[in-house]
Amino acid sequence: MKDDENKGKLEAESQKLKEDTIHTDDVSFEDVNEEGEIDARTTIKKLREKIKKLESEKQEYLNLSQRTLADYANFKKEVEGNRVSDRQFATKRFIEKLLPVLDAYDMAKGNTVAWESVDKNWRIGIEYIFGQLNNVLENEGVIQFGKVGETFDPHLHESMETVNVTNEDENGKIVNILQSGYRMHDSILRPARVKVGHNDKN
Repeated sequence: MKDDENKGKLEAESQKLKEDTIHTDDVSFEDVNEEGEIDARTTIKKLREKIKKLESEKQEYLNLSQRTLADYANFKKEVEGNRVSDRQFATKRFIEKLLPVLDAYDMAKGNTVAWESVDKNWRIGIEYIFGQLNNVLENEGVIQFGKVGETFDPHLHESMETVNVTNEDENGKIVNILQSGYRMHDSILRPARVKVGHNDKN
């Protein structure tokens, strides 16, 4: 009976010694010497190795986080760029569909005799409406171009016919507008269709 009590006391003291000396997962039984003391050198070495490993893992997570943020920023910029591009494309397509309406107005107004013969109030109303439409288009960066007397520019004008002119100053100049040109910002929606003067002396 007494032996059992002594054995129990020894086990209790042994357990208490382990709890007092081994208080971290980084220390194993191999780190405890014969006197029950922790081998400080071995423990410090293991702790340093673990710290080095944790620092390496931390740097990996930091690099991953930075790459993720950079990828997200690039993705956000790309989405915004596509949104702007899509909006500009849709606006351009819509305006291109309006050009025949503007052409019809130019043709009607270009026939001076017929235009002047209609009721004045009706004519003023139509001019006002198309004036408003032109203001809206200008706010979207749409500009009408192509005027008589301008020098022919193949980047802006499409020559539909060459007309012989006696005035040398009209050589290479636009002498008649068949259809106005339109551009939206730096993009040509449609070139102006024109007749170009040609002088045989040049």
